[in-house]
Amino acid sequence: MSNKFSTFICQNCGSETSQYFGRCLNCNEWNTIVEERKNTRSKITSVNKNKKSKLFNEIEIGNISRFTSGFKEFDRVLGGGIVPGSIVLLGGEPGIGKSTIVLQSAGKISLNEKVLYITAEESLEQVKIRWERLNQSSLDLKIYAETNLSSIIEEIKKIKPGFAIIDSIQAINNDEMESSPGSVSQVRNCSSELQNLAKENNIALLIIGHVTKDGALAGPKTLEHLVDVVLNFEGDNIASHRLLRSVKNRFGSTFEIGIFEMLENGLREVINPSSIFTNKENIAGVTTTITNEGSRPFAVDIQALVNKTFYNNPRRTTTGMSINRLHQILAVIEKHVGIKLSEYDCYIATGGGFEINDPSSDLGVAISILSSLKNIPPLINCAFIGELGLSGQVRQASNIRAKIDEAVRLGIKNILVPKITSEIKDSFQKFIQIKEISNINEAINHALND
Repeated sequence: MSNKFSTFICQNCGSETSQYFGRCLNCNEWNTIVEERKNTRSKITSVNKNKKSKLFNEIEIGNISRFTSGFKEFDRVLGGGIVPGSIVLLGGEPGIGKSTIVLQSAGKISLNEKVLYITAEESLEQVKIRWERLNQSSLDLKIYAETNLSSIIEEIKKIKPGFAIIDSIQAINNDEMESSPGSVSQVRNCSSELQNLAKENNIALLIIGHVTKDGALAGPKTLEHLVDVVLNFEGDNIASHRLLRSVKNRFGSTFEIGIFEMLENGLREVINPSSIFTNKENIAGVTTTITNEGSRPFAVDIQALVNKTFYNNPRRTTTGMSINRLHQILAVIEKHVGIKLSEYDCYIATGGGFEINDPSSDLGVAISILSSLKNIPPLINCAFIGELGLSGQVRQASNIRAKIDEAVRLGIKNILVPKITSEIKDSFQKFIQIKEISNINEAINHALND
C-alpha cells in the first residue's frame, strides 16, 4: 500500500514546508501556500553501467542538424532553427497569439517532419476552426486533445513525431498526484516526465506556458531551468506587432528578438522592423537612434515633450525606457549644458512603445529633449548613437559597425557617433556622413546648430 502524506507548497516559488504558514518564508508572498497530498512510491530506476567519465579529447561532437520552424524570425530567435531533442518553453499574456504562432509553425514543419499537436485547453473542433481561419496547409500534422499525462505519453510513443507541441503545460495533470492541474507540483512533475520522454526519443518538444499577473512564467522556477530555450511572446492589445524574445537559449544567443504582425489570417513576419518603429520625421523633439536587440540592430524613433511645469515637483514620464535612465540624462544635461531642467516637465516615448535597453540610445534621448525645449528640429535625416557618461562625455557604443550599416540600409544620410576607428570610417564614408563627437556639447553643436 502507498502511504499518503500532506505537504504545503508555495504556488509562487515552489518551496515546500511541512506545515501551513500564511506567508511563504522563501518568497515572502502572502496566501500562496496550498496543501497537497502525494503518494510515496518507491521507484526502481535502471542504471546504465556502460556510461563512464571521459576526457574532453575523447568526446566527439556531431553536427547539430536543425530543422526550420517555417518562420525566419522564429528561426533567428531559436539560433538557426529547432534542434532535435530540445525543449522549448513559450510564454506570453493571454490572447497574445501563442497558440496561433505555434499552430502556424506546426503546419509548416509538417511538410517535412511528423508533427503532433497536443491541445489540453481546446477541443479538436475549436482547433479546426482556428486552422481554417489561418488558411494553412499541412502534410503530416496530427491533433490530439487530452489532459492526462499518461495518455499523452502513450500517444507520443505511438506516433513517434519529430516535433511535439504541448498547449499548455498548466492544463495537464498526472493521476499519480492529488494536486489540481496548474499547481506547482503538477507543472514540475509533468514537465519532468515530458523532458525525459523527449530526450530519450530525440523529439523536439515545444511547451506553451501561462504567465502570472506580474508577467513572469507561471509555475516553479525549475521549469525554466529544465528546458533548453525560454521564449517570451510580447505585445499589447492596441498595436498589431508582436515581439518574440529569447530569454534563455542553450543553442544560440540570448535576448534575440523576432518581430511579427497580427493579421486577420494569422501572424506575418516583419522583415524590415525599422519601418514599424521609425517614420523619418524631421520635427522638434523627435530623433532616430539605432538600437541593438541581441545581434540585430534596427532604428527606433525617440519622442520628447518638454514643457514648463505647473507643479512643485516636475513630472517625468517614460514609455519604452527606464525612468531612472531619463533622470540620469536630465542630470547630465543640467550639469554640463547649463540648462535648468528642474523647471520643466519631461515626457519621453519610443516609437511603437518599443522597450529600449541599449545604453547607446542615450544620445538620441538627450538631443530629443533639447530639441523639444528649444523647439528646433534636429539635423535632418540623422541618427544618433552613443552612451552618455556622467561627465558629459559620449562613450563607445557596442556593435557600432552593424548599427552604421543599418543606418546606410535605411537611407539615413548623417550619423552622430563617438570616436570610431579609421577602418570603420573609411568603410562607410562613401555612403553616409559620419560625424564623430566626444561630449554632449559637441553633439548639440552638430545636431541643433547645423
